[in-house]
Amino acid sequence: MGQNGPEGVPYRRLIGLPGVGAQAVLGFLAQLTQQVAPVGMVLVVQGASGSLALAGTTAATFSVGAGMGRPVQGRLMDRHGTRPVLAATALLHVAALLALLGCARQGWPWWPMVVLAWVAGIGLPPISVSMRIEWGRRIAAENRTAAYSLVYLVQEFAMMAGPLVFGLLIAVASSSLALGAVTAAAGLGTLAFARALRVGSNPSSRGRGRVFADRRMPVLLAVVLLHGGTFGALQVGMPALAAARDLPAATGLLVAALSLGGIAGAMAYGARSWRSPVPVRLVWLMLALGLALAPLVLIGPLPLFGVVLFAGGLALNPALTTSSLLVDEYAPAAQAEAFGWVSTALGMGGAAGSAVAGLVGESFGPTVPFLAAAVFALVGAALATPLLRGGRGPGPGLR
Repeated sequence: MGQNGPEGVPYRRLIGLPGVGAQAVLGFLAQLTQQVAPVGMVLVVQGASGSLALAGTTAATFSVGAGMGRPVQGRLMDRHGTRPVLAATALLHVAALLALLGCARQGWPWWPMVVLAWVAGIGLPPISVSMRIEWGRRIAAENRTAAYSLVYLVQEFAMMAGPLVFGLLIAVASSSLALGAVTAAAGLGTLAFARALRVGSNPSSRGRGRVFADRRMPVLLAVVLLHGGTFGALQVGMPALAAARDLPAATGLLVAALSLGGIAGAMAYGARSWRSPVPVRLVWLMLALGLALAPLVLIGPLPLFGVVLFAGGLALNPALTTSSLLVDEYAPAAQAEAFGWVSTALGMGGAAGSAVAGLVGESFGPTVPFLAAAVFALVGAALATPLLRGGRGPGPGLR
C-alpha cells in the first residue's frame, strides 16, 4: 500500500520547502489556546462566580462558537484570502478572551462572560485550515499525506503543550494572568504565522465552488462526525475509568498514551507515499480504530489499558489526515470552507460522543464508554464504504 523508496521522502521534501519550518513553529504557538481557553475559562469563571455550572456553560459556549465560526471563516478565506481572515480572527479572539478576564469579577453579571466566550470561539483563528491550504498547494498531490499529517502533528503538540505551559504559569501567578499570557502569545503567533504564509488563498480564482456540489461530501462529513464521536467518548471514558479505580491521577497517563499513539501514527503515516485509493484507506483506518478500541471494555489492568489506547491512537490521526485528502477531491473549489465544515463536524461529533459516553458509563459501568467509542468508529467505517464506489454527482438540491 505504501512505499519508502527514492520518491518516498515526503516529510523531507515538505520541511525542505522555504518557510515551512517557520510556519510549523508559529502555527504551534498560534494554537496554544485551543485547549487552554476552555480549561482556563472554567478556572477563571468558577473562581470569580463560585459556580461550576456557569464555568462549564462558558466553556461549552466557546466550543459552540468555534463550531459555528469555522465554515464562515473558511468561506471568507476562499473569497478574500487567508491573511486578512487570520489577522481579523486573531484580534477578535484575543480581545474577547481579555475582555472575559476583565468581566470575571465577583458580583458582576454572568451573561457577558458567556457571550464573550462565544465570541472568542467564533474568532478562534483557523490555523490548521490555513496550514492545510498552504502546504497542500506547495507540494505534489502524492505527498499531501505528509503535509496533512504534519498539520495534525503540529496541532497535537500544541494541544499537549498548551495546558502544560498554562499549568506552569498558574504555579507562579494566577489563572487569570496565566490565561492572559497564553492568549497574548497565541495572538502574536497568529499574526506572525499570517505574515509567514507564502501561498494562502487566491480569492480571484477560489471560492466560486460549492462545498456540497459533490454528493460525497455530506457522506464524508458524517464519517468525520462519527470519528469525533470516538474521540469524545474517549475523553469521557478515560477520566471516568481512572476515577472508578480510585486513581484519578492516572487520567493524565491514559491521555498521554492516546496522544503518543496519535503522534506516532501521524508520523508513520505521513512518512510513506501511499498508492492505495484514499477512500480505501479511510475505511480501513476507521475499521482499525474501532477494532483496536473494542477490547478495552474487557481489560482490567490500567497499564494494559494504556497500551491498547496507544494502539488505537495509531489510527486516530491518520484517519483525520485521510479525510482531509478527500476534501481536496470533493470540494477543490471551496477548500477552506470545506475544511471548516470538517472541523465543525469533528466538534459536533465530539460533543455527541461525550454525551453518549456519559450516559452509558453511568448506566452500565466505567468501561462501556470505550465500547461506545469503538462503535462510533466501526459505524464510521461502514458509512465510508459508499465512498469506495467513487463517482461524482450533484449534491442536495443540484440534481
